[in-house]
Amino acid sequence: MIRQLMMAAATLVAAMSMAFAQVDVNKADAAALDSVKGIGPSTSKMILEERTKGGEFKDWADFSRRVKGVGDKRAVKLSQAGLQVAGKPFDGAAPATAARAAPAAKPAAAVKPAQPPSKM
Repeated sequence: MIRQLMMAAATLVAAMSMAFAQVDVNKADAAALDSVKGIGPSTSKMILEERTKGGEFKDWADFSRRVKGVGDKRAVKLSQAGLQVAGKPFDGAAPATAARAAPAAKPAAAVKPAQPPSKM
């Protein structure tokens, strides 16, 4: 029983470390790119072809210019999923742990003061 609990805990720790792994687009192979949520086989192929043709990506702006379909919105999502360009996350992207945090509470609606009972 204890051995099973230890194995379950070890598996959970390993899975969590993989979920928050950082993948640098300049160093990753197709498998590593595919492991990033939001990148599939066709996008990873496009990234690798562009990197081979034009060299390493200098920054996120260079990456967005050269890889079709990657604008600011998608760059934020990819960065939150662990993708980095030249070792840096996309500016304006929340860290991966904050991205999964609960949303901020909404402000309370204004409450009308109770009206005094009318006198009849």
